[in-house]
Amino acid sequence: MTTMLLTNIGELTTNVERDGDPCGTLHDSALLIEGDRVAWVGPGAEAPSAGDAEVIDAGGRALIPGFVDSHTHLVFAGDRADEFEARMTGTPYAAGGIRRTVAATRAAGDEVLRARLRAFVAELHAQGTTTFEVKTGYGLTVADEERLARLAAEVTPEVTFLGAHVVPAEYAERPDDYVELVCGEMLRACAPHSRWIDVFCERGAFTPDQSRRILAAGVAQGLAPRVHGNQLGPGEGVRIAVAAGAASVDHCTYLDDADVAALAGSRTVATLLPGVEFSTRQPYPDARRLIDAGVTVALASDCNPGSSFTSSMPLMIALAVREMGMTPAEALWAATAGGARALRRDDVGALAPGMRADLVMLDAPTRVHLAYRPGVPLVHTAWVGGRTVA
Repeated sequence: MTTMLLTNIGELTTNVERDGDPCGTLHDSALLIEGDRVAWVGPGAEAPSAGDAEVIDAGGRALIPGFVDSHTHLVFAGDRADEFEARMTGTPYAAGGIRRTVAATRAAGDEVLRARLRAFVAELHAQGTTTFEVKTGYGLTVADEERLARLAAEVTPEVTFLGAHVVPAEYAERPDDYVELVCGEMLRACAPHSRWIDVFCERGAFTPDQSRRILAAGVAQGLAPRVHGNQLGPGEGVRIAVAAGAASVDHCTYLDDADVAALAGSRTVATLLPGVEFSTRQPYPDARRLIDAGVTVALASDCNPGSSFTSSMPLMIALAVREMGMTPAEALWAATAGGARALRRDDVGALAPGMRADLVMLDAPTRVHLAYRPGVPLVHTAWVGGRTVA
């Protein structure tokens, strides 16, 4: 079993609350890894004897939990840069562009999709993301959704079946028939590869009644629910998610007081995706309002080819601090512990004995640099389960 002792950590974010600090910040600290788990965390002066352990001197750098990106769409083919360019010259965002990616993805072979997916995983690791979710949703036939779920399961246990991403062109005049397919044959094909069921509850996608039906079908097949909701305007997505006991409702751009109250009284995490607002010029969600109401907030990238083609969790932190009213500490917590809660994971998102040894050493003295120095590659080293990945 590999043993590793990290010493001379200038600032250590544990996410184990102490003295009113949710980040559980330690200074001049050390951390011991045994195998794939954190074995000890504490002041450097009290570090256990290194013995046969590999000793790594952090040189005063900051150490944080690995980022937990709880919302991505990484299995796809094609490119939609022209849509981005059009939006930057005034064309409003609409969900219909998804069908372009569906056409390109259906035409791509497994090896093309697999190679692109693995390149995205390397990109995630290089930016400090150590746990991530991947959705289907760019196949929208039984065979294509099944293969996207199967490919995603090769790189993460956090696979979400999103056959209810948008109604495909061939069902445009028969949306209820497509919902029947999603709830039946498509779900049965994808469930063995998936942990989650998701639905895009939004105008231009799926109605509230269709969304409830799709979530219920997924739960009946043993999948846990999550929801895309309240992205393009006010709607029932948040309340549907809470009523279904969803782990997370994602976007949350347009909320009324009832939505906020429902979230505050539930276990459902509000996952905010500021890369979308950056790329679409929509209003940013009001994270401050949610946090002050007692809602658990996560940050995620929503990496996808249409509305947020970035995998950078550091960028999400910088945007959340600059545009959404979050402090650097709140944003870091939301991108790590918050993401873990959005995935109902208790083994990642924090650094404490027994947790998986997913951690990131920054080329910076403090986590504040993630927002203070946007766009700068600050990841010095990243570990997943005690293994170096970047």
